[in-house]
Amino acid sequence: MDVKKMKKGNILEFTITDLAFGGKGIAKIPTEDGDYIVFVLNTFPGQVVKARVIKKKKRFAEAKVTEVVKASPDEYSIEFQPIPGAPYATWPVDLQQTHKKTSTLDVLKRIGFVKNADDIFDEFIPSPSNWHYRNKMEYSFSTIIWDEDQKTDIDDFGLGFKHKGQWRVVDNLDADSGLFDKQIEDGLKSIRQWCIDSNLPAWHPVRHHGFYRFLTVRKSFYTNKVLFKISTSSSHLESFDKQGFIQILKNVVGDRLAGVIHTINDGQGDRTQDEDLSSTVIFGEDNLEEKIHNLYFDVSIGSFFQPNPQSAQLLYQKAIDYTFLDQNYTEEDTIVDLFCGTGTIGQLVANQAKGCVKVIGVDIIKSSIEDAKKNAKKNGIQNLEFYAADVKNFLNDHQGYQGKIKTVILDPPRSGITPKALKRIIELNASRIVYISCNPATQARDLLDFHKAGYEEKQISIVDQFVHTAHVESVVLLEK
Repeated sequence: MDVKKMKKGNILEFTITDLAFGGKGIAKIPTEDGDYIVFVLNTFPGQVVKARVIKKKKRFAEAKVTEVVKASPDEYSIEFQPIPGAPYATWPVDLQQTHKKTSTLDVLKRIGFVKNADDIFDEFIPSPSNWHYRNKMEYSFSTIIWDEDQKTDIDDFGLGFKHKGQWRVVDNLDADSGLFDKQIEDGLKSIRQWCIDSNLPAWHPVRHHGFYRFLTVRKSFYTNKVLFKISTSSSHLESFDKQGFIQILKNVVGDRLAGVIHTINDGQGDRTQDEDLSSTVIFGEDNLEEKIHNLYFDVSIGSFFQPNPQSAQLLYQKAIDYTFLDQNYTEEDTIVDLFCGTGTIGQLVANQAKGCVKVIGVDIIKSSIEDAKKNAKKNGIQNLEFYAADVKNFLNDHQGYQGKIKTVILDPPRSGITPKALKRIIELNASRIVYISCNPATQARDLLDFHKAGYEEKQISIVDQFVHTAHVESVVLLEK
């Protein structure tokens, strides 16, 4: 392969020989100046793939896989329908875990300069379940679907997941993917057929018209009940048979159906969140009850809640352990749970503290904070307050906590902590930081600022919440 002729947009064949952090397979192309590196997302050693070049630099390129031409010798067959969201499903779990541990520690050393990462490494915590571990899935409608036989996209009615490397093309999901719920995903084909028979169009992702847009499903592992949210445009509303739609859902899941929400989304963007959209409950309830460490949580379909609740219990336990490790709290102390979501960690910590310390939870998503307050009241937890605010603004507006915060628990989004928010967090001068991250690369970047402020890592744990994907969680305990 002539690297000089490689251009952005080219679809080329690559042999994957190694794996970098974040699920980037490595292909090496020999040149006179040494190997030219191509990073191919969601591939692993031994595979031969076709991939579209999305970035071309002097020393490396990045590409997105469009087709697996040849399987890796390590791969094995599975009984589930392959989906883009589970690129490692045919790769042995022990190899996945080995890579996640070594690559996470490597990125903490290389980016975060945690030179003693191996020495302070606590444990790798695997997911209790390797299959059917997710509590939420989002499916997309489209008028453009992938035809596997013809290896091209065609015009049709689609409901499923986005095709590899595509934003407008959908792979129809006809059977259990192995990640979510077998009954629901085996029945998705029936739901799609009902929508086709309704004679209302799927959304056209390029022309921005149509009716059916997204189908979101959340389940409770505690009650086994499910919520559905159908997102549509406002066109054809008068022809939408809501009762018929509810009935097809009942046909699929029976008495597991807890509620159905209908959301109107006329925006051109490809989004499923409905914080500022019009939503109506057309059947049953708008939330589910989940149980974590003997506490109960009402979770709405739009609020953030850990997607793998069984693994989340282990993640939260580690955060609790690090919060209280060799630490004595008094009524004068405060623990702050930033980016708290529905307040799960804050409630668990407050419950563990038994009233001897004040706990504060902060998150920018109002619906999550509303759920958090309801859950705290439901669980009878008194020493806990929640605020709906941007983290950096909250810390600036509530300076009365200055000098009283002993521990800060962080669980930011994948992008990490913004520089302004990070500055405010450091100014709190807490003696202990428990940093949970779903992206160790951005966590490692943030650790550099904590180092400058006098913090150092004491323990590191790695939690595998998302089996068959490149995603992994890391928990780092820092102290002044």
